[in-house]
Amino acid sequence: MRTFTTLEGNSQRLDGGAMFGNAPKALWSRWVETDEHNRIALSCRALLVQEDDRNILIETGIGAFFSPEMKERYGVVERQHVLLDSLAEIGLTHEDMDVVILTHLHFDHAGGLLSAWQEGKPSELLFPNATFITGHRHWARARRPHPRDQASFIPQLLGLLEASGRLELVKDGQHSPTLGPDWRFRFSDGHTPGLMLPEFDMPDGPVVFPGDLIPGAPWVHLPITMGYDRFPEILIGEKEALLNDMVADNGRLVFTHDAKIAVARIGRDEESGLYRVRDTSDNLQKADH
Repeated sequence: MRTFTTLEGNSQRLDGGAMFGNAPKALWSRWVETDEHNRIALSCRALLVQEDDRNILIETGIGAFFSPEMKERYGVVERQHVLLDSLAEIGLTHEDMDVVILTHLHFDHAGGLLSAWQEGKPSELLFPNATFITGHRHWARARRPHPRDQASFIPQLLGLLEASGRLELVKDGQHSPTLGPDWRFRFSDGHTPGLMLPEFDMPDGPVVFPGDLIPGAPWVHLPITMGYDRFPEILIGEKEALLNDMVADNGRLVFTHDAKIAVARIGRDEESGLYRVRDTSDNLQKADH
């Protein structure tokens, strides 16, 4: 039996214009509210999948590893490590995780691997019993980032993951030896080279964690991309292919950054051809069907 639960991590407030790329505010302000600094609320959501007596965590959010100065710069709201609190609410700790899947290694998706900031002390790698799984090509990118996205990576985290002896890199088109053939991975290059999208089946259709390929419901609209995306035109094609599959297979997407919608199925309007979210669920929902 397989169940999944969405878990909240530390939230952020980031510039709305950066999150919606070249789309004008007159358009994207229909979907989200801004504060006095033009920032929008964002979740950093993880997904817990429980199966075969093992706990599999997809992403860890931004966590609390930043110093107070850096938290302010990147709009991190809470001081404590919220993902650890979310795990505690369902009777688990980071030590109970058997596998942690990382779609990519940008700090707002992998920072939760690290312990909370303490003055004068280096952050430690959490999840001591987990195998860490990420994409082979993206690992190479993280080791040698482009100047445009260099600030998105956490240099000390890469060393800690490598030193753990529990890092597993998945190549395009291959399965994870740890997870087995029941887990599939799509790969995407539009947001960052080698982004890895985990996919698994439920009785009523597949579930995909698209990470920053489709970070929330507004980004289901094909032309909408983020200013952080490396190759927006490539991303739009990758997004369309995924959405078409979700419509055809009655699949669900788990949104990592949407402040209100955690999980949704995808529909497509027959007349306009536009994609829509449907059957939406909010945070901390559990499903086994």
